Amino acid sequence: MNKNIFFKRDGPFLLNDLFPRLNLEKKKIYDVKSLEKATSEDVTFFDSIVYTNFAKSTKASYCITTEKLKNYLPKSCKSILVENVLFTVCNITKKFYPNADLDIPDKSLKKPKKSSYPKVIFANNVLVGKNCKIGKNTFIGSNSIIEQNVSIGSNCIIGSQVVIRNSIIGNNVIIQDGCKIGLKGFGFIPLKEKNLRFPHIGKVIIGDNAEIGANCTVDRGSMNDTEIGKNTFLDNQVHVAHNIKIGSNCMVAGQVGFAGSSTIGNNVSIGGQAGVSGHLKIGNNVKIGGGSGVVKDIKDGTIVMGYPAVPLKNFLKNLKK
Repeated sequence: MNKNIFFKRDGPFLLNDLFPRLNLEKKKIYDVKSLEKATSEDVTFFDSIVYTNFAKSTKASYCITTEKLKNYLPKSCKSILVENVLFTVCNITKKFYPNADLDIPDKSLKKPKKSSYPKVIFANNVLVGKNCKIGKNTFIGSNSIIEQNVSIGSNCIIGSQVVIRNSIIGNNVIIQDGCKIGLKGFGFIPLKEKNLRFPHIGKVIIGDNAEIGANCTVDRGSMNDTEIGKNTFLDNQVHVAHNIKIGSNCMVAGQVGFAGSSTIGNNVSIGGQAGVSGHLKIGNNVKIGGGSGVVKDIKDGTIVMGYPAVPLKNFLKNLKK
């Protein structure tokens, strides 16, 4: 079982206590995880046909799902049938991680001691939380906040007025002024009286040699992690939602927005003000024109443009009509 270094986990809980109305066995459950990461000691969930391949190979003993989807699960995984999968998962996750549905500012923040970080350069008014790791020759700009348990590699440049929490950052990474990295994503269950906030227990992982432009926001993952690959550059004011995975050597121009849980391949170029919808797969070596709206998966090596985004040849034909 992988330890979550950013969020304290309660439990284990007995399965029949987690689902008291379903008369299930008294088996200890240690965590709630996604289909691909769950072990036999965890409960998982399956709410969309998009994740069928993960469902077929899950190692979980129990899966929260629906009558329509249960047959895709392996025989080793027993179904827990509910009407609303995400509503149930939200409540179960809150039991394991009661403090992950809100972002409470780090109470351990202090001015860093030179003795603790002898080879790190701190500008004015920097605050650092407990158990942070910051590599040698890294520069932290004025009024920036590095919250507890964050790890930053060597030779990094962190600009001014940056907030980093729930994140692991590689070497030679540049994060420009005003970025917010690792905050909670936009996830909730809409209700009439009071919306139910979905806990976000993942983290942000930024690979070596990446650059994050000014005023970008990179949300941490909900169940899995948000990842930005090696040597990938984001321009200013890019929004990366929870669970997004961006590959290596990508170039993303200003004001691009990624909705949650999409996967972007390697060597992808995206023009300014484009939008990528959630739960999509964008292949390797893809080019997306500026202002495009991507609402479907894109195969490797494709160039697309427009809203909805279509292959470039089709887009140009439509312009001539």
